Amino acid sequence: MLAIYVLAGWVGSSLPRNSDWREAAEGVEILVETNGVHTAIVMPLVTPQKDWRADFPVAEIAAPDRPYTHLAVSWGEREVFLNTPTWADLSPLTVLRIVTVGGEGLLHVAHYVRPAPDATTRPLRLSAADYARLVRRIEREVPPAAQRHRYPGYGRQDAFYDAYGRYTPITTCNQWTGTMLGDAGIRTGRWTPFPGGVMKWVPAPLILPEAQLRGGGPPG
Repeated sequence: MLAIYVLAGWVGSSLPRNSDWREAAEGVEILVETNGVHTAIVMPLVTPQKDWRADFPVAEIAAPDRPYTHLAVSWGEREVFLNTPTWADLSPLTVLRIVTVGGEGLLHVAHYVRPAPDATTRPLRLSAADYARLVRRIEREVPPAAQRHRYPGYGRQDAFYDAYGRYTPITTCNQWTGTMLGDAGIRTGRWTPFPGGVMKWVPAPLILPEAQLRGGGPPG
């Protein structure tokens, strides 16, 4: 069964949504990041389309005084997010519950200062209209402030928030990322349960060798 699930994930993520979409020449740069297991959408904290500070105030994190420029938003399973600090802490009973009946969703929001693109944090340039659609789609995932709770994050720059949706083997954290991008009209896979299924649609940036970044060149 596991092999069938993995194969289905590979096939589903290889079938494109919005196959004719292309990056904009001008607009709003977002980033899609992964830690190898989980993906997130990184957006500017403030643009003409959206000021995220009202939705996720820095006063709600432990280190509010840094000059934050971006916000990373992702979604996952409540129990795993809140009570599983490392994969070694993941209980087999939790896995069984998720596989059989699923679990409640939770939003993870992290604040960044000028995140730099690299192999695991890849930029995408969206038109203003595309970005506005992405914002509206993510807003639909978040209950009104008066109806949601906040929970401490992993560190001093992040927090968890109540969110809509139920985590299952079909609606995974990475599928959530794919859904947000796809519903905004951005090219992605049709079913992206694994991080690789999301990231393969986001080109890795050109990263110059360190010597070239310093102004040097190859030995000769």
